[in-house]
Amino acid sequence: MVTAERRKPNLIHRGIPHQPGTPILDVSRVSVRYNGRYALEDVSFQLSSGDRVAVVGPNGAGKSTLFKVIAGVLEPNSGTVQVYGGGPGAHICIAYVPQRTQVDWDFPVSVADVVMMGRIGKIGLFGWPKTKDWDFVRQSLQVVGLADLVHRQISELSGGQQQRMFIARALVQEAELMLMDEPLTGLDLTSQEIIFQSLEELGKRGVTVLVAMHDLKSAAEQFDLAMLLNRRLLGFGKPEEIFTPEHLVEAYGDHLHIVHTGEQILALSDTCCDKGDQPALKGVKG
Repeated sequence: MVTAERRKPNLIHRGIPHQPGTPILDVSRVSVRYNGRYALEDVSFQLSSGDRVAVVGPNGAGKSTLFKVIAGVLEPNSGTVQVYGGGPGAHICIAYVPQRTQVDWDFPVSVADVVMMGRIGKIGLFGWPKTKDWDFVRQSLQVVGLADLVHRQISELSGGQQQRMFIARALVQEAELMLMDEPLTGLDLTSQEIIFQSLEELGKRGVTVLVAMHDLKSAAEQFDLAMLLNRRLLGFGKPEEIFTPEHLVEAYGDHLHIVHTGEQILALSDTCCDKGDQPALKGVKG
């Protein structure tokens, strides 16, 4: 049964066992090259259970590549990724949500079908869902406010509803590490706020969350930790320590203009984001 209590990590899953005393995520000197050019270069960091991290950087900074490596769908050219002491590929505790443009929304499945996919690691690929599995689905959809859309075809959902569906899938999966690649792109402010509330629900369950995003203001206000990435890891820590003029200029280069206005630092970019994105850089407190 899904509850609002903070979950302790299960030590053994259908996947590989978790090693007690190891960090939930340990990325060590990871590099990825495409056609001889670095997408990621010598990236290292560790996360603890329950950390909430905004991963920020310009387009092409390697955010998606980093998430794919952590999820085990892309092998790095060098370096290692360990989840609770083991390689990521065999873990079922990782929930990875790619950018919406990479999902086939015309595939004929309902909201309930997609959320139930989160139970595959528990019931097995050829297992048959039991009553308790469907109870997980219904309760998780209720948590994210989609209980009345359980039979809706996924193409009929709004962008915000699509993201909440994936959060529900992470809940039924009983995921302990969730990676969301630019889930706020194209969403209005109300939908973004609902997503943040849903992410808070994951936090209550002790889920470690990494969210790739462009909006520095939301990153500073909504997350305990921030990661500034541009192929290399330029900063990792509390947002107020990471979003400094020096770090931002290093990340965004000559396209960034820093303006001090009292208690705020306005970081203004003269480049455009992907179609539908909000402006990449906004004011953050300095």
